[in-house]
Amino acid sequence: MSLSPSEVHFLASHGPAIAHWAREHACTKASMIADHAAARAEFGDYGRAVVELVSARRSAAQKFRSGGEGLLMCQESAQQATPWQVAAARAERLRALCGEQALVNDVTCSIGSEGLELTRAGLRYLGSDLDPARVAMAAHNLAQGWCVRADALAPVAPSADVVVADPARRAGGRRITKVQDLVPPLPDLLAAYPDTPVVVKCAPGIDYAEWPGLVTVASVAGAVKETCLYSEQLGASGREAWVIDEAGTVDRYTSAEEPPEAPVGEVGRYIIDPDGAVVRAGLVRAYAQRHGLWMLNEHIAYLTGEQIPPGASGFEVLEAVPLKQLRQVMKRRAAGSLEILVRGVDVDPDVLRKKLKLRGSQAYACVIARLDRGAMAFVCHPRKHYDGVR
Repeated sequence: MSLSPSEVHFLASHGPAIAHWAREHACTKASMIADHAAARAEFGDYGRAVVELVSARRSAAQKFRSGGEGLLMCQESAQQATPWQVAAARAERLRALCGEQALVNDVTCSIGSEGLELTRAGLRYLGSDLDPARVAMAAHNLAQGWCVRADALAPVAPSADVVVADPARRAGGRRITKVQDLVPPLPDLLAAYPDTPVVVKCAPGIDYAEWPGLVTVASVAGAVKETCLYSEQLGASGREAWVIDEAGTVDRYTSAEEPPEAPVGEVGRYIIDPDGAVVRAGLVRAYAQRHGLWMLNEHIAYLTGEQIPPGASGFEVLEAVPLKQLRQVMKRRAAGSLEILVRGVDVDPDVLRKKLKLRGSQAYACVIARLDRGAMAFVCHPRKHYDGVR
């Protein structure tokens, strides 16, 4: 539930009391009724806002360098906030493209999560948003920069060096996959800033095939977070995958590295499922080339090789059988649990797992893929993460 401007003002002016209250209350689903009663007893009509703030901070703690401590937010804005690792990588990219001290106009600033990293990188920042409560929260959260209330399609900073926008990614409860359906639509955003470079944050599954500028797909700790579009005025094009770890270290793969073909061959010691950012950016061949891997099938994103790349995980192969033989293999191996990965075959892992009737005690993984000889099941040891041992 969002906050009102008066609630934001109260929260901003009662920080120490709220921090003390938070240390004594769990604010979980199980304790919510008791927490609301306790908050109303101490903070009166603002009790609801206090519980909202404390719950939001805890749910989004990993998205902020500070763990959310001292920041104002509601649950909705916390869910929408960009993870700091992605925002920091983008800030460095914008500083490299636009120069130090460039002015960034974040036209959908919400609570200022993007601004925290942009200003940290030394860029000048102007945040704007239609929601007055969000503007007030952003102004509180940012030690530097300015925040104003404005429509994203009504420019307020003609001298801005770049515009950053994060249009709504859902409509009617469904995730938006076409750029023209974003809110506001991408064509309208570009028309509103014809002479200013534009950077647009989108959902990971957005269709960017027609975008002429640079496209980056970012993941953090293996989870794909967003696709970001950079307009041609920024002088860059192609595709990138940003594979980012929890500490914010970025491993970049680019379309410039993508070979015209990747070797295809029989399965090696390990099967590797590339990071989702690499797959969504269409850079599986670049990933394979860098790490000395090859493909099981030129149309399937599974890779194989003799070792697991740094930062990745893989499955050590025990045997490969036609899919229809998987049940008897699982019985023979006394399988009790099975992680199932599928590409190119119409198989629901949960349905298949029930059909296999696993009654043993051993843990395995199974990678199912359609190869030239049909649907194959690669029976493997459980997932193994890179441990630095070659």
